[in-house]
Amino acid sequence: MSDFQTVAALSHVAIRTRNIEDSIRFYTEILGLQEAFRMKREDGSLATVYLSIAPGQYLELFTNGTKEREKDRETIGFCHICLMTRDIRRSYEKVKNAGGAIDREISRGKSRCLMFWTHDPDGTEIEIMEMPPESMQAQADSRLFP
Repeated sequence: MSDFQTVAALSHVAIRTRNIEDSIRFYTEILGLQEAFRMKREDGSLATVYLSIAPGQYLELFTNGTKEREKDRETIGFCHICLMTRDIRRSYEKVKNAGGAIDREISRGKSRCLMFWTHDPDGTEIEIMEMPPESMQAQADSRLFP
């Protein structure tokens, strides 16, 4: 058995918000998290805000939530968990070879991270992510935790 550990840490939990500014205020002013970075859609509108919990650990807030699934909108609340790996390709092979589902192949995200997707037996979406030095997450860690 290989001593390679597929999961190195919990990277983030993703939440879809009804009003992202209210959510940012709650998590920063009430719970004390720091904003790490923002990502925008192609049209320039705000899509995602990452809030730092600890080095490599984030809360990911998405905009455009609603109480029920609608066209171009998703239900507010929990979206997915993201587990961090130190080697995306080895983790991908380990999950695949163990019989795990591969829902999305390895790709580079908007934040310049590397990721693939799987799910657990109950259908919970799981993002497996590597954060190379050029990723927005790694850059935020360097800035927030020198």
